[in-house]
Amino acid sequence: MATPPNKKFSISLLAKVIALAKPYRSLFALAAILAVILAPLSVVRPELIRVMVDDYIFVNDFAGLGRMALVLCALLLVEFALQYIFQYASGLLGQSVVRDLRVRVFQHITSLRLKFFDRTPIGTATTRTINDIEAINQIFSDGVITMIADMLTVIAVLGFMIYTSWKLTLVCMLVLPFLVIASYIFQKKCVFPFKLCEHRLPR
Repeated sequence: MATPPNKKFSISLLAKVIALAKPYRSLFALAAILAVILAPLSVVRPELIRVMVDDYIFVNDFAGLGRMALVLCALLLVEFALQYIFQYASGLLGQSVVRDLRVRVFQHITSLRLKFFDRTPIGTATTRTINDIEAINQIFSDGVITMIADMLTVIAVLGFMIYTSWKLTLVCMLVLPFLVIASYIFQKKCVFPFKLCEHRLPR
């Protein structure tokens, strides 16, 4: 079994894929705005819990604790609604782009000469028209926008940690290189058995 060539990340190819979303700028903008809004909300929730514990539970202020609990429940509802709209918008964006791309690919395939189908294996054509297009759907629904939202959340959490206690933040960040190294080693160790099984499969 031949080993496929290494695929390099291409900025120009990613730009072409993102350009497919131009007819749906409003959906893309909505998902991006919601990603920016959801990032600080992930920080507000634990801060409210800290206030409830420090300022209300420790002083036995149960009336104030009830009010803060209502505020926390309202925040959770707002966060849930925004998260639902974000997932719906990103999913709809991906499906809309894939729909247009499938139509273009179908029109292109039906316009080809029969000589193309004699030269091209059916597996290659099927992979190009189904799997590759589905990968583009993943870029919009679970890829670029979701990655931006996660990065904004990490930045917001890290910034709030530094604001609260920069010394404790540095202590927590000390273990980050070890986690990266452990993840890399774990990935290599887990991939090796699958490669071993692949080599043992009958040709």
